[in-house]
Amino acid sequence: MKDIKENKTVKQLIDKLEKQKMLTKDEWVQVFTGWTEDDRGYAAQKARQISEAVFGKKVYIRGIVEFSNVCRNDCYYCGIRCSNSNANRYRLTDEEILSCCDEGYGYGFRTFVLQSGEDIKAFSPERVAEIVRRIKKAHPDCAVTLSLGELERDALVLLKQAGVDRYLLRHETANKEHYRKLHPEDMSFEHRMKCLETIKELGYQTGAGMMIGSPYQTAQCLADDMVFLGSFKPHMIGIGPFLPHKDTPFRDEPKGDYELTLFVLSLCRIMLPRVLLPATTALGTIRPNGREQGVLSGANVIMPNLSPTEVRKKYMLYDGKICTEDQSSECRLCVQARMKRIGYEVEISRGDYK
Repeated sequence: MKDIKENKTVKQLIDKLEKQKMLTKDEWVQVFTGWTEDDRGYAAQKARQISEAVFGKKVYIRGIVEFSNVCRNDCYYCGIRCSNSNANRYRLTDEEILSCCDEGYGYGFRTFVLQSGEDIKAFSPERVAEIVRRIKKAHPDCAVTLSLGELERDALVLLKQAGVDRYLLRHETANKEHYRKLHPEDMSFEHRMKCLETIKELGYQTGAGMMIGSPYQTAQCLADDMVFLGSFKPHMIGIGPFLPHKDTPFRDEPKGDYELTLFVLSLCRIMLPRVLLPATTALGTIRPNGREQGVLSGANVIMPNLSPTEVRKKYMLYDGKICTEDQSSECRLCVQARMKRIGYEVEISRGDYK
């Protein structure tokens, strides 16, 4: 008579993940099809303990400068997609970007995240490299992170040589069929994944990540994401709930699940104990205390906005984005107060992956 293997409970699979730092795809599917709120709380407790053992009760802050909302891509989920004729386009000048960083330095930021659409015609790798060199010259104790989309190897080499420390490129989904449903035909799943490999190979602290609850996402898709993250071992993982934008094909799709987003954050912390894990702006948008709950679920990074207030509402990847009217100083103090209320403190440092 054949032995019948008994399926493990979700809690047992969480325990296995803590011990072995990996699960099979079938086990991940079981986690994402069978989890309960009790399982989420169990994972959050473990993730919080792991995070505090590695980082203490400290949260790193990164100042984001969203310097252009012009993008050559037409991703179906994104509010700054190139075919959105309602988007009010802008580009900051080099001096405006540098001024944002100077201001942020005074508020205690020691990492600057320069983020934009794929606007390579106006912001060539050479131009961005010069901006980075100027930031590094003015603030040699700071890290610079770029989030500019997919770049070719020679551009990535140039930017690394200019002093860029980190590069964020969310993979969005590790399932090729799912990728095709989120992007137009001229975008390539293989190119995106190859770009991530190149970024890591060149010595950047590398960030991947995905939306939770994006249209057509299944438990199998999420399982593919977790298998990929466990194998690729990025230094940073950006995870937030899918939030629709009124000027995209997905305008009527439901928001991503808040509790599932927190659960995935916890699972990432358990799997990769040292990873830099933001409690994203999208998490704070879907729930007023979302970023605090993200930290209590294992996150250890928050990324306030340093962009000029007059352009923040123009960098609208999804509807309802928070902190578009606050001054940078207000964002900084707000984050500090919010972290203090849950027993954490903001760390004034670069906050590198260790």
